[in-house]
Order: sequence, then C-alpha cells, then structure tokens
Amino acid sequence: MKNLNIKDIAKLAGVGVSTVSRVINQHTDVKDETRSHVQEIIEKYNYIPNNSARNLKRNESMDVGILIKGMYNPFFARMIQSIEKRLSYAGYSAIIHYNIEGNKDIDAANEFIMEKKLKGVICLGGDFDQLTDQEIQRLGVPFILASTEIPDKLNRELFSSVIIDNEKAAYDAVKYLFELGHKKIALITTGNEDKSVGTIRTQGYLRALIEQKIEKRENYFDVGAYTFETGYEAMSRLLEKADDITAVFAISDVMAIGAAKAIYESGKKIPEDISLIGFDDIDYAEFYNPPLTTVHQPVEEIAESTADIMIGILDDDLKHQHIVFDTEIVIRNSCRYLG
Repeated sequence: MKNLNIKDIAKLAGVGVSTVSRVINQHTDVKDETRSHVQEIIEKYNYIPNNSARNLKRNESMDVGILIKGMYNPFFARMIQSIEKRLSYAGYSAIIHYNIEGNKDIDAANEFIMEKKLKGVICLGGDFDQLTDQEIQRLGVPFILASTEIPDKLNRELFSSVIIDNEKAAYDAVKYLFELGHKKIALITTGNEDKSVGTIRTQGYLRALIEQKIEKRENYFDVGAYTFETGYEAMSRLLEKADDITAVFAISDVMAIGAAKAIYESGKKIPEDISLIGFDDIDYAEFYNPPLTTVHQPVEEIAESTADIMIGILDDDLKHQHIVFDTEIVIRNSCRYLG
C-alpha cells in the first residue's frame, strides 16, 4: 500500500485521527496499549508523516474558541484548564473570550468565530433559551454547548452538548435539606434575565416544595449574579425579610460563600443557626470554614468530554453528541439535622 495518509493509518488501527496524531507527536495522553498498536501499524505499513502536509495544516487556523458567559467564575476556570490541555494534545489552540457586554450569546459566538477565524466554538454557560436552528447553521463551524440548558426544539444533529440535569440536581439539594428536618428554606438564585441555569435550578427548588406540600413564600427568595458580592447582598436582604429561615440553598457555591459572610456578620452561625448548601463543588467549597455541603458536578469529565467531542468532529468527521452527566450531594459541615 503506497501513499498512505494519517486517516488511512487511523482506519487500519481502528482509532481516531487525533489519536494517531498524538502518538506521532509523542503526547503522553494515550494509553500504552493503544500507543503500541498504532506504532505497529505505522511500522507495518512503513508510514512516514508528510511534513509538508503537517506544516500546511499548522499554517491554517487551528484555533478553537471558548466563549464564557460573564466574568471570571471558579467553576469555569477549572473547565477551561482541562479543555485547553485536551485540545493542545490534539494540535489545537484555545482562544478564550468572556461575554460581558450583554450581547446575545449566540451573536457573541458568531462575532467571535468571524473575528478569530475559529475552527469551532465551545460555549460555557450562557442563555440559549431562544436559540434557533438557523442561528446555529449560520455559525458554520462545530458548536458545543457545555454547562448550560438546551432548548427542546433544536435539531440535535446541528450541535453537541455536555450538561447535567440542573432541575433534578437542585431538587435533590432541597430534598436533602427536607430530610434534615428543614421546612423554612430560602433560595438565592438569579434574576429574570437568566433564562438558563438559574431558572432551571429554581424550578428544582419549587418542585421540592410542591412535593412536600410547602407553600412558596416570596420573602424566602432573593437574587444574585454568580458573584461573592451579590450572594452576600442577597443573604443580607434575606436576613432582614425572613428572619425565621433555618436553611438556605444558593444555586452556586460562589453565592453561597458570599451568603456565609452575611450570616456571620449578622451574629448567626453556620450550621447552628442556618444551614447552607451550594452548587458546583468548586475548590473553595471544601476549604471554606465550615466546609460547604454542595452539589458536585464532574468538572473534569464534562471538560474532557467537551474537548474530545470537538476534536472528534474536527479530525474524524464524527457526528454531534449529547451527554448528560450525573450529579451528587457532597455532604460536609455546613448543614445540620434539626431533629
């Protein structure tokens, strides 16, 4: 067999093109068994990488965009690191952009692609409740939504998604508080402008109330914006208008930690006076005092799957995929049993 290319080697070895590329470039992110098998195929067919073709490919855009909703977020910071590493192993570079201008997220993605001539774009967070098939097609490059909510009406063949079930995860968090004996549970969520994750997690809270036949109380609600400061401010308002609450569910760890500061400043203690549960299981959660009970998202798995899907689409022409990861409650010391 003459004039074999990298796709031929990948087919003969039964692996993806990106895997063959990583073996050739001596990346460590390949199982030993797979590496040996690919090397055997390369030696058997006397395959010599075409340096001219590889150099040409390097001269093309090899950039994948990562579009993040809002400002810095510790949860997304961990994801970005893992995605960048995975893309790098496959020969791609990540370009990061934060959408803080208030632009519609899909429009920001389109501008990002055109400005940077991206090979694909990954969106971390964002509001896509009004997204249409036509807007996705207009992008013209592989498009992956990670850690956000996906409208049911979309054609799943046009994009990929890597998500969790936010409604169920929030429901589980509030149910856990009920199991500890709490009935007066406040919620720190996001405002009406957040049509995605915040809204869905609020729905999980409300479903738990309905199941327990507990009436929704407006004074048990307040809003923040995924920051320490707004979590602090929301909790300060809750302490004034709902001084009988025994527990708080914040829809992000960042807001939960902000809320904890307000609780302590009011003279109350966690969990003796108020139990507190967050969402995301960021690094700070484990090392806060007291360590924060929270909803764990499998950050590494979400990030690696997102990157692998993008690489598979770009290198191997694979079809779009949709993955939903499970969550779990990580029990630490910020919640107590009421008895």
